[in-house]
Amino acid sequence: MPSIYSAARTAAARAAAALVLLSFASHAAATKLLRFPDVWHDRIVFSYAGDLWTVGTQGGTATRLTSNPGLELFGKFSPDGRFIAFTGQYGGDEQVYVIPSGGGAPRQLTFYPAPGPLAERWGYDNQVYGWTPDGTAVLFRSARDGYMLTDSKLYTVPMNGGAATALPMPVSGAGHFSPDGKRIVYSPLWRDFRSEKRYQGGWANDLYIFDLTHPSLLQVTNDPRTDRDPMWIGDAVYFNSDRTGVFNLFRYDIATGQTRQLTHYQDWDVRWPSADADGQIVYESDGELHIYDTRDGRDRALSIVVPADATTTRPQTVNAADNVESLALSPGGERVAIVARGDVFSVPVEHGITRNLTRSSSAHEREAAWSTDGKRLAYVSDRSGEEKSMCRRRTATSRPSNCHRDHPRVSICRGGRATISALHFPTTPAGCT
Repeated sequence: MPSIYSAARTAAARAAAALVLLSFASHAAATKLLRFPDVWHDRIVFSYAGDLWTVGTQGGTATRLTSNPGLELFGKFSPDGRFIAFTGQYGGDEQVYVIPSGGGAPRQLTFYPAPGPLAERWGYDNQVYGWTPDGTAVLFRSARDGYMLTDSKLYTVPMNGGAATALPMPVSGAGHFSPDGKRIVYSPLWRDFRSEKRYQGGWANDLYIFDLTHPSLLQVTNDPRTDRDPMWIGDAVYFNSDRTGVFNLFRYDIATGQTRQLTHYQDWDVRWPSADADGQIVYESDGELHIYDTRDGRDRALSIVVPADATTTRPQTVNAADNVESLALSPGGERVAIVARGDVFSVPVEHGITRNLTRSSSAHEREAAWSTDGKRLAYVSDRSGEEKSMCRRRTATSRPSNCHRDHPRVSICRGGRATISALHFPTTPAGCT
């Protein structure tokens, strides 16, 4: 009998160890770069690789909703959870679409041409922010009536089709309706994609409550730093702010005017928080999704696996000519150093062959410059994990070396970013050492 019990204990221990290993494996296999999430009861919608996916609030394996070659972003559940509104590029520009939350054919709601493609800091036009509380219309931001891209406004467009209606605020960025739909908390500025961390200038976001029934304005935040991503839950406004140096969630009590910090991250920022009527806030941090429950203050990370085919991450041959960054003519004029798609090429002006000198698909080389005798090239590389100035001969078989160690006369301009100015330059250019 003791041997039977011993065997049972051994089997139980092995089973427990297997469960632990499976747990570790599941966590290790979690997909990152999950963006623009929204939550409704026990479901989450998010964007990954430009497509919409859904998953349960406990994490697990996600289910794909869209597969268009363009981008599908900013998915937002309807108040009853039956539909998801989002910004999509099905026709080439960004428009507002709606799709059944269980999947199906998307239906276009807006048709006014969007400007673009825009630089990254300008984000996307017709950006979806949510729904009216009764679920009859979608809330989105557009620059359609603005003289400049900064002159955007919030609009609603009927779920069943029809013209979009502008909200009365002259300019506005992100917004979220009160539960009764009579007020809206919003930011007058649109800076969703700007580099605003620790920014304290005149374009730092503040939040206001606008009464749509009896037009009046109540200022919610007045901090030198950025306050953004407003969410109205019950009798409080929740928002995202970097007033501590790192973006974290905060709560503003409308009755008392008191503000309280909810999360206390000191490394990764809270990004793109979005809430449901139950009091759940889903957000991105370190590329993963988290849920903060305002009812009990519990904050938890989700382990999500996205079973995408990831065809864009497979090794492939790419025409680098479509991504030329810079070029430099050799002193003799017979060859050109071209930086394209992160590699340095030596290209003949007339006769000869093109040589890929760096062949570093996992690193970014840039700022190529010739030595005065035309025998060497200097460039900046992050192959080691940090940016360094590298030197090599013009032949494809040569090995690179550290410029400062082996060629002390390389000039590096110090403008916040390493830049090769000259190699064996007779004099040091102004502003360089």
